[in-house]
Amino acid sequence: MRHGELRDLLGLRGGMAWLFLLVLELTIVLYMLGNLGAEPLAQVLTALAVLVAAGALALGVPVDPLPPSVTVFVGAAVPVATGLTVTDLGSAPVRNGMLTAFACSYVLAALVVRGRLTTAWLSMAATAVVIVAAGAGGGVRTEVIVSAAIVPVGTVAAISMFAVIIRPTQRSLRLLRDEAATRAAAEATLVAADGERIRQLERLDRVARPILELIAEGAPLTPAEREQCRLLEAELRDGLRAPQLMTEQLSAAARGARARGVQVILLDDGGFAGVPHWVRQCAIDSAATELDSVQAGSVTVRVLPLGRRVLATVLVHAPDYDRRTEIDTTGNVAVTT
Repeated sequence: MRHGELRDLLGLRGGMAWLFLLVLELTIVLYMLGNLGAEPLAQVLTALAVLVAAGALALGVPVDPLPPSVTVFVGAAVPVATGLTVTDLGSAPVRNGMLTAFACSYVLAALVVRGRLTTAWLSMAATAVVIVAAGAGGGVRTEVIVSAAIVPVGTVAAISMFAVIIRPTQRSLRLLRDEAATRAAAEATLVAADGERIRQLERLDRVARPILELIAEGAPLTPAEREQCRLLEAELRDGLRAPQLMTEQLSAAARGARARGVQVILLDDGGFAGVPHWVRQCAIDSAATELDSVQAGSVTVRVLPLGRRVLATVLVHAPDYDRRTEIDTTGNVAVTT
């Protein structure tokens, strides 16, 4: 059983969880109020405070499963609270023993719901030992001791059996949820792939259709048209090698640099995934600036793989200088000449 599944199945999250916690705390207080006539009163009030705190932690802590420290506190609070209220078990067995046992049973039930079934049963056993020890020491009749000791058993056993019986349903619900998540992920992938395909087709149609129609007419191409074909081929290759760099700004800068005789290479190793848009724009602006400024030589723009400190590099090799520009994942730009 995965942690938190029973809690999810019962709807114990959000507003419903707070309502359930309020009902639990009121139930504990109402049961423990029956012990106010016992002496010493400070012990009774301490037991009440301990159980209220245990109930609040058992349902209020949002982490599943309950952290070990919280689990130990809740498990120990039940026998401790019982011990504080059964010291007078001989004179008032119902008021001092039964009522506390009923209140404790609900705290232990909450512990089962939070996935700490073993701790709940160990705590219940410790509570029974405390009741038996107190009753035997006070000369209480055996049937009274047994009645007080087994009070929590019914509640804890019922919740435990429910958790065991509901396990196949939980497993089916988990499988349905996993299948739904897988289906949603597959549908999202198909939608994204279809959207990318449509975007690429629209771009290809916009960029390549005029020159393809010209070629299809069969007329000889002029030198300018041949140069346009060369630039277009390079741009289409960029779209395959560096799709994340294919913006209007960078494509125009690369086209202009190539028209001036600059060798331009764009490479994309996937480092743009997950970075803020403004950081990506910073890298593209830096690359476009370098491409616009170079008159001869070569420019290599590369987006590095994920996990690197440096997001992208722009290497310029001109006849009279070499320059390296690095853009890191925080948007800082470092230039080395």
